[in-house]
Amino acid sequence: MRCAAYSTVVAFALLLPISSAAQKHSDLPPKMLEAKSAYFSNRTGSVAVGRETPDQLKKWGRFQIVNDPNDADLILLLSVEAYKNGDILFSGGQTGSIDTHGELKEDPIPNYNKQAPTRYAYLTVISPRSRRALWSAEHQWGGLVTGFNSVGARLVNRLKKDIEK
Repeated sequence: MRCAAYSTVVAFALLLPISSAAQKHSDLPPKMLEAKSAYFSNRTGSVAVGRETPDQLKKWGRFQIVNDPNDADLILLLSVEAYKNGDILFSGGQTGSIDTHGELKEDPIPNYNKQAPTRYAYLTVISPRSRRALWSAEHQWGGLVTGFNSVGARLVNRLKKDIEK
């Protein structure tokens, strides 16, 4: 009887790491884990950051980078503003959103100070069909110590770490 109980405990202990690893992957949408192609969009205003980020994606080799978002399983958006699933900031600073019919709607009370005092970049993985964010991360825009143009590459490495864990 003791031997059977001991065997059960050992078997459970051996299976525990497998089930916890499966739980970590369940945090990510299956669409991200199954995706084979991606479209990269640089909305940072920095050509150097926009050049370094796709290079990091190509080194990773997880996605085939395509030139048309309609051909992609995912859209990878690098931006200086957090993606708000359709929320926008008008050129005059007025905030608003785009509804499902593509019509612009201004907020009744604008928030003219959307940008944080410290400069950050955001990498957002977006579903091309629904335009909803599936994953997002931010990183402080670098400098001398962290690298002036490395923010996109660092965010790609964070995405890689989250997908491969």
